Amino acid sequence: MSGAPSVLFDAPGPATVRRHRLYTVLALVVLAGALALVGWRLYVEGQFAYDQWEVFITPRFVEAILVDGVWVVLQMAAAAVVLSLAFGLVFGVAKLAESPLVRLPATYVVEFFRAVPVLLLMILIFFSYGVTRGDSGAYWSVVLALMLYNGSVLAEVVRAGILAVPKGQSEAGLAIGLARGRVTRLILLPQAVKIMLPSIISQCVVALKDTSLGYAVAAPGLVRLMSSIYQQFGNQFATLVVTAALYVLMCSALTLLATWVQRRYVGEKQALAISETAGTDAATGKVV
Repeated sequence: MSGAPSVLFDAPGPATVRRHRLYTVLALVVLAGALALVGWRLYVEGQFAYDQWEVFITPRFVEAILVDGVWVVLQMAAAAVVLSLAFGLVFGVAKLAESPLVRLPATYVVEFFRAVPVLLLMILIFFSYGVTRGDSGAYWSVVLALMLYNGSVLAEVVRAGILAVPKGQSEAGLAIGLARGRVTRLILLPQAVKIMLPSIISQCVVALKDTSLGYAVAAPGLVRLMSSIYQQFGNQFATLVVTAALYVLMCSALTLLATWVQRRYVGEKQALAISETAGTDAATGKVV
């Protein structure tokens, strides 16, 4: 494949290659200069001073960040992911039902919650359910909003995954006398899971990141805790950097765990092929 001629574009000539290298060098120089300028301004304003960062190495604050911040976020994300998977499975299969009495309501529900921004969902649920229930109400407002949004996205993933299974599989199940529901449950879904895994992994990471939006409804978690820290110590830049780093670490750990599960389930070579196929389909806009 690597030696095959490209049909999408002509290979650049020597002059074009030199020009592209020059553009790359210039872009790197400009980027390095911009970063140096930003770093210098932060240094002049005292953002790298020890007292700005001391709170994040103080044991009692570290413990609070890990227990009342990171741990709460992980719990919130785990609840949202489990509920989203259940929601997506039910409504994804319902969208494939032959009866319009099942298919049409499921389609309307999925399309509605996919279209509404997740932050707006959190606010709507909070003021209709959680506003009088304190931290618990805010917590579950975030979880339910993430379930509805991510579950609707996963419903489309489930539907596309089932449709991607070769049609002969369902025809064979029907031919031996299985009911359509049993064909979906016993034949199509187990095969579709292999196709759906990359998208499910991506959506789990999205759910974890979107827990940060819970700050808008005063939900407990990392962002609310960090906001109280910078309001107390006036170290907005340091707090922002630490918060972002913690979210990057959590998302990276979740991605590694999910990728390990994927390779464990479908095998390393097949998982790589599925991931590459999913990336190609996403890039071309095709629904598989």
